[in-house]
Amino acid sequence: MRVVVLGGYGNSGARICRALAGDAEIEVIAAGRTPRDGDGARIDLLSPDVPERLKALAPGLVIHCAGPFQGQDYRVAAAAISAGAHYLDLADGRQFVSRFAAYNDEPARSARVVAISGASTVPALSSAVVDSLARRFRQIEEIQISIAPGQRAPRGAATMAGVLSYAGKPFKWLNDGAQVDAWGWQELRRLRFAGLGTRLAAACDIPDLELFPSRYPGVKTVEFRAALELRVQQLALWLVAALRRAGVPVPIERWASALSRLASLLDALGSERGGMLVSIGGTRADGGRTRLEWHLTADANHGPEVPCMAAILLARKLARAEISVSGAYPCMGFLTLSDFEPEFDRWGMMAVVETHEMRTT
Repeated sequence: MRVVVLGGYGNSGARICRALAGDAEIEVIAAGRTPRDGDGARIDLLSPDVPERLKALAPGLVIHCAGPFQGQDYRVAAAAISAGAHYLDLADGRQFVSRFAAYNDEPARSARVVAISGASTVPALSSAVVDSLARRFRQIEEIQISIAPGQRAPRGAATMAGVLSYAGKPFKWLNDGAQVDAWGWQELRRLRFAGLGTRLAAACDIPDLELFPSRYPGVKTVEFRAALELRVQQLALWLVAALRRAGVPVPIERWASALSRLASLLDALGSERGGMLVSIGGTRADGGRTRLEWHLTADANHGPEVPCMAAILLARKLARAEISVSGAYPCMGFLTLSDFEPEFDRWGMMAVVETHEMRTT
């Protein structure tokens, strides 16, 4: 199967290309505005000729890695579908992923291809973790998800622009049974990550906040936070978000490239270790209340491999014709936690589950 990776020279795209290049069933073509080798393809996603260029490459699968996805429309997905190709993206934009099926399901079914959005840490891995742990509960009441990147992990301007886009802006999340306002990079909470210690974590707007209340009926709280390693950075971002929340027109998204370079100057103060935490609280079959915490710890700057894993795994499944459905979907239910575990082992990542008893109310 021929796989065209859009944004194939970026942080995530390059990792996906390297991983799939070793698969005998897959031919990989990296695509971008400025190809860096003879095997690449030139595709500018802002150009109107994207559909024609994709069709000329005759892909079996298109993987869209060129973020940020906040504010993007579905023209790339439409171009892939019209070329008769399956489609995956690494989107973490809440509206982009949650509305994806409504806009793309009918065309994908007509073309007999599958189009999947959010094949990344969220909601692909996060939902796989919750699905796995949910078997131990009669009723899930609370889902808390957090990521904690290592300071020295490679960071791109697109990723930076995406996470900054909602700093100081309100969005809805489910808290104690009600949809309430949360504010981007506010709502600070101190969290403990296995292998990392405690960090301050702030609210972020992701697809899970929209998708999980329907996927897990009866859940009363769904929240997501991110915890930077250096507290000075976390507090500086909190302060900028607070200014914007107060009405000061801070154009922080425009500073993404400069802020990425500035953050790199502080790398010597941080580490190469990052992690992820998925915490689920609820009621067991015996009526007792339990909190399960799934911790993932990545060392040696391998944390950025995590957002790429779902797309790699799904590409291999598609190449082996192991996915037979057509239509458009958010990336939930296509991968299990056991699918990810060999990838964790490959990169020396440690995953553990901790059990904590909760008071019965």
